[in-house]
Amino acid sequence: MSRKPTLAIVGATGAVGTVMLDILSNRPDVWGEIRLIASARSAGKKLVCRGEELTVIALTPEAFDGVDVAMFDVPDEVSAEWAPIAAARGAVAVDNSGAFRMDKDVPLVVPEVNPLEAKNRPRGIISNPNCTTLSMIVAMGALHEEYVLEELVVASYQAASGAGQAGIDALRKQLIEVAGTDVGDEAGDLRKVVSDNGPFPAPLAMNVIPWAGSLKEGGYSSEELKVRNESRKILGLADLKVSATCVRVPVVTTHSLVVHARFAKPVNREAAQAVLRDAAGVKLVDDPENHLFPTPADVVGTDPTWVGRVRVSLDDPYALELFVCGDNLRKGAALNTAQIAELVAAEFAG
Repeated sequence: MSRKPTLAIVGATGAVGTVMLDILSNRPDVWGEIRLIASARSAGKKLVCRGEELTVIALTPEAFDGVDVAMFDVPDEVSAEWAPIAAARGAVAVDNSGAFRMDKDVPLVVPEVNPLEAKNRPRGIISNPNCTTLSMIVAMGALHEEYVLEELVVASYQAASGAGQAGIDALRKQLIEVAGTDVGDEAGDLRKVVSDNGPFPAPLAMNVIPWAGSLKEGGYSSEELKVRNESRKILGLADLKVSATCVRVPVVTTHSLVVHARFAKPVNREAAQAVLRDAAGVKLVDDPENHLFPTPADVVGTDPTWVGRVRVSLDDPYALELFVCGDNLRKGAALNTAQIAELVAAEFAG
């Protein structure tokens, strides 16, 4: 017998949780009760979802009783502890952290690319990819289906919000500090004007930083390895060649990537544009003659992956060059999590 499942949102008061409430309020209503869960210090707060005022309750094992699907937007260590608890209480946990992404018993799902993987969840947990990977993978999935992807070389241009609210706050403070100054005229004076780098290793205002994440072996960052490992897992290509360089830029929201993608089949610009134009979850904006291409200012607050500057490589008829943008708080986090949860909700429709 079909019914509307009960949904819990863990981390409802955070930056992505706030976006999630807006997304749920504007997507098809597939849910029965919606339960908001957060840390004890946030318990009792009132938030609005689907036009209804809801009271946040504290994160406890009992909070998951009667819950069918629990969406987690909390730090890795919190998800690592509580997602298995939610699953043990009978909920399917859809996790937006990095705690389970590379676990062989946890599917890493992008509904436009590998929706059937959502049913393969032996631990009762489904993982949501990193926001940088999500900013390009829907487009790559569509092109892979047509041409068979063999190699990716990407450079990301990641927004301050990828570092959480602290990143947003730091960038805004720094922009105020440098406003009206002559900063940039002399080497090093940006560091004298900016009083606090925040979560970044250097000032971000009027600057770019070729680093995001933590240091890993060989000089790579954790963000760069996430792009490599997650792309392989989502596309089911264990040997896919992937090279990524992640750069932080002074944009509040929306990650961008320059992508060099090489395929097993020769590519054609017009045909590739047609594939992207028809792909679910992709918006093609590619008219350089009239200066029409995606920028973060266009993309922020929207759901699709935006793609432009599509070109066949000048030196390789099997390779495409393109520019991709995605709102890292929507498709890069909250929206993809909601879409995964809706795949699970469909199982209750009978």
